[in-house]
Amino acid sequence: MKFFSALASFRLCVLCVSAFSYSFSAYAQTPAPRSITIDDYFQIQGVHDPQLSPDGQWVAYAVDRATLKTDKNETRIWMIPVTGGDALPMTAEGTTSEHPRWSPDGKLLAFLSERNEGKKQVWLLNRQGGEAQQLTETAQDVEDFAWAPDGRRIVLVLRDPTPEELAAKEKSTAAAHPAAAADSEEKKAKSKKPWVIDRLQFKVDEVGYLDRRRTHLYVFDLAKKSLTQVTSGDYDDSQPAWSPDGKQLAFTSNRSANDPDQTYNTDIWVVPADVNNPNNSIRLTQVTTNPGLDMSPAWSPDGKFIAYVTTLDPKLFDYATHHLAISPATGGPAKILTRALDRMVSNPHFVSGAESQFIAFLADNDGEQTLYETDLEGRYVMRLDVPADVAKLPTLPASEPRRSINAYSVGNGFGHRIIAQITTSERPDEIFSISMGTDPQLTQLTPTNDALFSQLRLSHGEYVHFKSKDGTPVFGYLYKPIDYVSGKRYPTLLIPHGGPVWAYYAEFSHLAQLYAANGYAVLFPNPRGSSSYGQDYCKAIFADWGNKDFQDDMAMVDYAIEQGIADPDKLGVGGWSYGGISTDFIITQTTRFKAAISGAGAAEFLSLYGHDQYQKDYETELGLPWENPAAWIKVSPFRNVAKVTTPTLFMGGNIDWNVPILGGEQMYQALKRLGRTTELVVYPDEFHEFTLPSHIK
Repeated sequence: MKFFSALASFRLCVLCVSAFSYSFSAYAQTPAPRSITIDDYFQIQGVHDPQLSPDGQWVAYAVDRATLKTDKNETRIWMIPVTGGDALPMTAEGTTSEHPRWSPDGKLLAFLSERNEGKKQVWLLNRQGGEAQQLTETAQDVEDFAWAPDGRRIVLVLRDPTPEELAAKEKSTAAAHPAAAADSEEKKAKSKKPWVIDRLQFKVDEVGYLDRRRTHLYVFDLAKKSLTQVTSGDYDDSQPAWSPDGKQLAFTSNRSANDPDQTYNTDIWVVPADVNNPNNSIRLTQVTTNPGLDMSPAWSPDGKFIAYVTTLDPKLFDYATHHLAISPATGGPAKILTRALDRMVSNPHFVSGAESQFIAFLADNDGEQTLYETDLEGRYVMRLDVPADVAKLPTLPASEPRRSINAYSVGNGFGHRIIAQITTSERPDEIFSISMGTDPQLTQLTPTNDALFSQLRLSHGEYVHFKSKDGTPVFGYLYKPIDYVSGKRYPTLLIPHGGPVWAYYAEFSHLAQLYAANGYAVLFPNPRGSSSYGQDYCKAIFADWGNKDFQDDMAMVDYAIEQGIADPDKLGVGGWSYGGISTDFIITQTTRFKAAISGAGAAEFLSLYGHDQYQKDYETELGLPWENPAAWIKVSPFRNVAKVTTPTLFMGGNIDWNVPILGGEQMYQALKRLGRTTELVVYPDEFHEFTLPSHIK
């Protein structure tokens, strides 16, 4: 079961943004004068989504910023030369613009934006400057898009429109008759329609109740301003990728013969890109037949093959390793290229040169997210961001700085560069250029957060290893207080991560730094269930939550005490999502902690069946609750709630369907009834991942 971590947005955990802390800027060697504060969080800008221009001269990227004054979030698009220099703002302040994508000739930059209180649409911007022009005018939001190789078409991902969206599109009352539109909105507010539900999977966080409206692919012709639907049916289609000749589209879809809501299966499909298909009349080509997850298609330059991400054991769902695979574009036997690597793979991309061709991809490994390459036969796997003499080592030398690459963009051919979004424990994400070759050179391009971080004193996240109760090696990140003195013990906070199939990586965490600045040691363990250590490590907690992962979390506490860092009489614990669930397990099994915070947690899972979004995961891992209640009770810390004496705060969002606030409410109610010290905080109109800056603060 994957309870996704909301710590990235609620900031009880890792803020997944960072960059290098060594020798890229002159000021990096200058002692920083002050400690980080809560309000510094709102000065940190989230740099992400780098896109290298077709001529290899420019990088477009997005920058997120949360503003307390307006209590809003905003994303802008910027551009910077690959040789370095001043960053240029491409979109204006005051409106969110995101998902920048270059036209094939590099003259235009397309992006998504909601402007003039309308739907999210594709907009076009000339690289030379000028005002952005709206390209699409669909009744519903554009969820994703991709340029065709000829630059004359764009594929859109659109959800079937609601009757209200169609009516608004046809009448255009909002623009032509604002008074009538306001009256219509008032009437709708007074007479909301009930949800009529007939799906097995009927609820999901940030959407709510699900109907039969599905996402499909549409091809938009820029010159004709025409829209052609190319996929349809009672299925969701996503992740479109154009064939090199522009005649076909590969995409990801669960088109199982039985109800797709019953399976984890998705396959790679191919559909012609130039035929109207409103009634599913076109014969699709099914590229993959694996019963598990297949996704993220990427075409080979000759159009003969498609690389993609796959899992091999659908019964393990999120616990299963995501491998890199390749299949003929017309369908046929799949070749698994990263079976020996046994790490979570994402974002494959073919890279071709005059002499050879390989596939680049991201994979997590040993507490880092790194960039790898493999040949089309899977004969080797090696890192792309380190010298060749160490790239093939199973473990990199300690002299190699730890970092995480969260996204990348590739030019064509050897000798070209890779543009990467990189973070470390001491710096948020920035954009770097990686020269390809036997000795790759990393050059920082964006200075987005440099001015702020030149002022700050920070703790270095040390990657440590220790043994659990049963002898299993466990790893994690330890942040010492910024004024740490050897031999002195400090109050220490254990922060279990969300997931459970996720991990703490070498990336910046505002929360860890904030605690360290205030005199705390901070423990970020990667217990069994975490990714980046292989499938066996992930599945070790399958249907056995709060057992081995509990032992591993406690082992890091013991390690910090043995090292003379943690004060055993001043321990606190708290996490979000599965980190909140871990906190509930911890306080029902030990009284070592003086205080606890359980955010978006759960403890009585029988009551969540049919209430949260995980019915399929529950059934796969625990069985049906009326047939196998013992398994459900075994993994429910609620059965031991009477043992809790730790003062505990429970909190969450009132419209979270990922891990609903019901889980915290039940623990709060029980502890209040038992006379324990407890409190409940419910944040209005927040999903699993909080977004309102004032709530985050």
